[in-house]
Amino acid sequence: MTTRPITIAQISDLHIKAPGRLAYRRVDTALALAHCIAELNRFAPKIDLVVISGDLADMPSAAEYEHLKSLLAELKLPFAAIPGNHDSRELMRAAFSEHSYAAATGPMNRQVQLAGLDLILLDSSVPGHPHGELAAESLDWLDATLSAGADRPALLFLHHPPFATGIWHMDRQNLRKADDLAAIVTCHPRVQLIGCGHVHRAALTRFAGVPCTICPAPNHAVDLDLAALRPPSFRIEPPAFHLHAWFPGPGYGTLVTHQIPIGDFDGPHPFFNEDGTLID
Repeated sequence: MTTRPITIAQISDLHIKAPGRLAYRRVDTALALAHCIAELNRFAPKIDLVVISGDLADMPSAAEYEHLKSLLAELKLPFAAIPGNHDSRELMRAAFSEHSYAAATGPMNRQVQLAGLDLILLDSSVPGHPHGELAAESLDWLDATLSAGADRPALLFLHHPPFATGIWHMDRQNLRKADDLAAIVTCHPRVQLIGCGHVHRAALTRFAGVPCTICPAPNHAVDLDLAALRPPSFRIEPPAFHLHAWFPGPGYGTLVTHQIPIGDFDGPHPFFNEDGTLID
């Protein structure tokens, strides 16, 4: 893989509050996003696009989106965003009026083309409800969009995972009628990845024969309570984001997903001495 890849950073679940407010009276989500943006800006080589896969705001309110916009003004990279269950389509459209979507009203689906790669962002939000679902018009749009470029690899992004994680209180609000999505993905082998958010922690499985990931959050993580011992809870764990690197090549190329920790860590340090011998 000597060719420079196309790189897509995926961040998710920002949960920005109005200035001075903490999420759950404990988490400074604005500061967490500021640290995340600093990490994105300094990454080399320069990232081609940032995908924000939902829950940009928290309650939501116009004040939260204005605060979010002021924070994102520091991002030196282009970005595309879809709503999550904490977002408002109307407020989000008003805040980012310069962004274009497949339709002027309803689901905020969007396609972005980067060289030989298609990014397809699906709006799985259901206004007024925490669970996800893809509306009939979204499914039709997805099928038509995938049919229009069968020779190009595609990455799909949506907020709600179409699979159960084993975390009981999150699984009851994941993507419903996921079989509808699976039926379309199965018909289009150019889909190379389905990237999700919502759970605030990294996870990987296969869905409809395709790798399906959940992106970690820059702030707090949902408690990994696989034994259902506790009420819905969160933990403060090391923040991170996903970096999807697509390398052009035969067929649909090669996609590699990296998890990038957010923060300052010791290193990098060389493995070898100046004479080429391994440091002992």
